[in-house]
Amino acid sequence: MAKLILSMDGLVLKEIALNKERLTIGRKPHNDIQIDNLAISGEHAAVVTILADSFLEDLNSTNGTLVNGQPIKKHFLRANDIIELGKYKLKYMLDVPGSQTTDADNPVKRAAPAKTPGELQLEPDEVGTRSFVGVNSRPSAVPPAAIQLLNGPNAGKELALQKTLTTLGKPGTQVAVIARRPHGYFITHVEGATFPVVNGQQLDAQAHPLGDHDVIEIAGIKMEFFLKA
Repeated sequence: MAKLILSMDGLVLKEIALNKERLTIGRKPHNDIQIDNLAISGEHAAVVTILADSFLEDLNSTNGTLVNGQPIKKHFLRANDIIELGKYKLKYMLDVPGSQTTDADNPVKRAAPAKTPGELQLEPDEVGTRSFVGVNSRPSAVPPAAIQLLNGPNAGKELALQKTLTTLGKPGTQVAVIARRPHGYFITHVEGATFPVVNGQQLDAQAHPLGDHDVIEIAGIKMEFFLKA
């Protein structure tokens, strides 16, 4: 299981296991990781973990979030990445025996993103959705599924859920992730003040299982989730 090591000035303060799908970091007490410091925003950042992958999102914080010295808005976390929030640091670690990190795994030293093994890529398509392509996708016994847009200029268009992770929505406004797992499909809120709606009910921060013909609403777009025969 992945974990974060919180430290300040070289002193380890806390170890946090990433055992939740969405873990928030900020100054307010309701955060999963509370850092009571004025340099930290009330809701500063979040880490979303799906299967073996975790990615970090800055929640429009006042002072920003750095990873390995570089400001980020969203970042796919790699072993030994250093997250910086003011004077505090969070080291991302994977409990994998014998794992090693090389310069090729350090995003600071990469001149430009490329489709290399172990890296998630963001690919736009024609219907205004985006998909994370994970090379560590696992074979799944679940039946194939798709979503069909019900309104908007692309109403009627279908998007097959062939990847381990598929993101839907409008970056900067509202984004959710549909994960294909061995025991079904699950939707998780990723970005935005408003949570997705499924069958008229607003979701919370936890993963929600999807059933055949569920109607999802994200960023004003309604879509139907369905299993393919």
